[in-house]
Order: sequence, then structure tokens, then C-alpha cells
Amino acid sequence: MKKHLWLLFLCLYSLPVFAGDANELFYALRTKVLSVKDYTADVKMKIDVTYMRIPELKGTLYFKSPDKLRLERHGGLSVFPKKNINLTLVNLIPAGQVMVLDMGYATRAGKKERILKVVPEDDQSNIVLSKIWVDEENMLALRTETTTRNDGTVIMDLEFGNYIPYALPDKVTILMDVKDYKLPKGMAMDYISENEVESKAKASKGTKGSIQITYLKYAVNTGLSDNIFKLKGRNEEEN
Repeated sequence: MKKHLWLLFLCLYSLPVFAGDANELFYALRTKVLSVKDYTADVKMKIDVTYMRIPELKGTLYFKSPDKLRLERHGGLSVFPKKNINLTLVNLIPAGQVMVLDMGYATRAGKKERILKVVPEDDQSNIVLSKIWVDEENMLALRTETTTRNDGTVIMDLEFGNYIPYALPDKVTILMDVKDYKLPKGMAMDYISENEVESKAKASKGTKGSIQITYLKYAVNTGLSDNIFKLKGRNEEEN
């Protein structure tokens, strides 16, 4: 009951402009994003966290819908991120039934973007609210600002080029609160000790951090096996 009252207040406060069009836009965008069932991508990853100095990582990123993810690093451990490591857009767009609010238009970098607020109707969803900046012409999410129950607020900026038909970005920048975000151990343990990571993380509460991923090439919807996402040996680490 309290949730429904809160949603009603949000609706009245936000005053949606074209509710019908906003719903159609969101569901069309989500359908396009979900059309990618799996991909394999060569990536470069730069992690910028105040208390850690981590060289640029290179590797292969495997994804299978809805939430299987594996980073196979070149010359290091493979990392199996937990669900709260939001490296893919699909994890930041609410699933199931939602309420969509049209927030009108804004201009960023000279480009006109439609802004949607999306509230999941499922009380069990980890996502509380997602704000999405949409390129209507190409049906792409250019930015998401997602508030979650367990992981704080995650902002994702996306740049597109070669894989627009699949809504797959060439570059992604993820901004998050370090205090709410657990960095996979395998991304840091090659450079500093686990105790040092934990002590510096505690001392840096409230600090912002970012992950920048450049996708060099994709292989899309090839039917990846679930076996790819299983631990195989000592050189691979689940986080």
C-alpha cells in the first residue's frame, strides 16, 4: 500500500507529458536490448578508483542473458562478477511490468534526448528507479541512472557506432559510489594485497569511482554454452 501511494505521489509530482508514447518507447527500447541473447567481445577496461592504481586490463568478455557474465583476462585471472557488478545495460533496465513517466527532452553534447523515468511494479526487484536518456531515432539508451536496493546508484554512459542494430555500445563508462560497489578481487589482487584493498575501501567511503570499457569487436547471438560460465580451475576466480 505504501509503495502504491509513493508511486502515485511520484506520478503527480513528475507530471508525465505523453504517457502512452513514453510506454511504447520504453518497451521498444527494452525489446531491442533484450534481442541480444549472448555475445563475446574483445575489450579494454580501465578502472579508476581513488584507493587503487590498476593498469588497463585487456581480455574477452562473455555475456549470456539474463545475467551470466565472465571476464577472461589476457595474462591474468578470469573473473566471474556477482550480479551486483553491473557491467551490462540489460542489468540496469527494469524487467517485468513497469510504470513509465515521460520527463520530456534535454540536450547533451548538442544532441536532443528523450528522458524516461521507469519504476518497477515488482516489489522484489533490485531496481527502485531507473532514469533513461533515449536516442529516439536509433532507439538507443545513451545514459542510465539506476537506483538499486543493494548497490546504491549506478550511472552508465554509452557511446555507439558499429553495433547500433543490436544496441551494443562501442564504449561504456560506469560511475558508482565505491562504498556501495564491490570491485571483483581478481581485478585488483595482481597489484595490491586483499587486506590493503579492504582497508583503503573502508577509509574511502563516499568516494566516486568509474569503470570504462571499450569494446573492440563483438560476436553476437552465437549460442554460448553455459559451460563457459563455470569455474574451471585454479586460475579462475569467482567474486
